[in-house]
Formats: sequence, structure tokens, C-alpha cells
Amino acid sequence: MSWLIKVPATTANLGAGFDSVGVALNLYLSLKVDLSEKWRFVPLSEGMDELPRDEGNLIYQIALQTAKQFGYLDLPACNVEMTSNIPLTRGLGSSATAIIAGIELAVCLLDLNLSKEEKLEIATAIEGHPDNVAPSLLGGCVIGHYDQEVDWIHVPIHDLVFLAIIPDFELKTKEARAVLPKSFSYKESVQASSVANVSVAAICRGDWITLGNMMRKDHFHQPYRKKLVPHYDKIVELLDEEVYGTFLSGAGPTLIALTSKEVIERKLADWQTIFPKLNWLPLEVENRGVITTKL
Repeated sequence: MSWLIKVPATTANLGAGFDSVGVALNLYLSLKVDLSEKWRFVPLSEGMDELPRDEGNLIYQIALQTAKQFGYLDLPACNVEMTSNIPLTRGLGSSATAIIAGIELAVCLLDLNLSKEEKLEIATAIEGHPDNVAPSLLGGCVIGHYDQEVDWIHVPIHDLVFLAIIPDFELKTKEARAVLPKSFSYKESVQASSVANVSVAAICRGDWITLGNMMRKDHFHQPYRKKLVPHYDKIVELLDEEVYGTFLSGAGPTLIALTSKEVIERKLADWQTIFPKLNWLPLEVENRGVITTKL
């Protein structure tokens, strides 16, 4: 038996949608899974060489954790060929894709008949919030809330370019969370949540101009985290008049600008010339989510 599991990358927060809004993008983690005599994870893409190649691999750990929830103590051994064009530790959901891939792997090997809702509950309990795992699983934009169970709204997005501006350094989520304030005053909380509320309404209406304006007013994380990204202000200023808005993807350090194909065709080469050390990557929304194929 063989399977192909293909999981899309994600971007999260979109400004003020902290830990609750995420979008699937057309970068992918792919697994080619074949039954074997022992577990072996084979990295076939650059940047994956340091990942464990045995049962220490996160994908295996998630698959085993999923199996145990349904009374299985072990999994049939497999040879897993891994390919990925998702930069690691850059705020593009690489760990979330591994979680979804692990759940899907358990489903395939044990023939578990799980609904999307059940998979999302498992993934969110592992991750702690739905902003990355939900769009990796479901595709499109997912607006979610987690408190013992997941409540979520799925919003497909079309005709919008997510221009990822990826630096050559990593930023650990733990480090990015360390700079956030421990608490807000009541007045600050109301102000911050109102920005998030309008942001969500703008996403649902496809009003990208308003969403961009709200990205500039985020109170939750960008004002604190931008100091960890030396080029943050320069990039935002450079792009400001040409794009709908620019935001810190997840915990960073990747920035993403919301824009159109016309702007990309007209301006991308100029921007790349100004900041040649950054990887400028135009991406589209992946509205299908994870795809698992029996071969």
C-alpha cells in the first residue's frame, strides 16, 4: 500500500487576527508513504537534512499520538519520502504542516474514518490554537476560536496575491512570543479587538483595502515583534502605496504583502533590486487544504 499526502503551508494572524486567523498558501509539504519493514524518513528537499529520519521525526510522533487516541499502541512501519518548498522557522506554518501530515498518516495506516472536524480538533489540541493547522487542513482562510473545542468559519479567497518577503534568518516562535506584553488594560483590549473585528469582516467581504488599513492598526503583536525584523519598517514603507497592506506572517520573520497580479508584474523586479538579499515569493491561496491520495 502507498499513499501521497500533500499539505499546504499557511500564513497566520493577518495583522490583528492573532492566533485565530490563517490562510493556506500554495507551498507544500509532500509525503510519499510506502509500507516497509522499519520506519525511515527520507528528506528529498534542501533544508530538511537535520530532521530526524526515524521514529524521532515529528510527523511520526503526531501519527502515533493520533493512533493512541483511538486505542492503537503502534503503527505499521513505513518508508516516507519527504519533499517541501516551505521555508522552516520563517512564519509559514512548517510545524503545522507536519502536524496535519502526521494525522493524515495515521488515518491512512489505520484506516481511521475521521471527519474534517475530528481531525481539526486533534490538530488544534496539539498546536494550542487553530490559526495554522486549520487552513492547512481545510484550505482557504479559516477564522477560528479554541476553548476545549474548535469553532471556525471557512472563507475561500480568490484573485489575491500574497507576496512573501522571506529573510535568510530564522525566528523561533518562543522568541517571538517572549516580546509580547503580559496583559492589556480594558481600554487597550477594546481597541485591539475592534481592529480585529473589522479585519474579519473585511476578509469575509473581500474588502482588501479595509483589511490593509486594519493591518496598519494592529495592537496585538506587530508593534512588539517588528523590532525582531530589522527591515520591517523599510519594507512596509517601500510597499505601502502599491499594496493593500503588509503584515508579519505568523511569528515572523517573513513579511507578506496583499496585492494583485498587476502590481507584481509592474513592481516586483524593482523591489527585488532594492532588497536583493530577501526572497520575494508571490503566492496564491490554496483553497483545497490537505489532499491524500491512495496510490
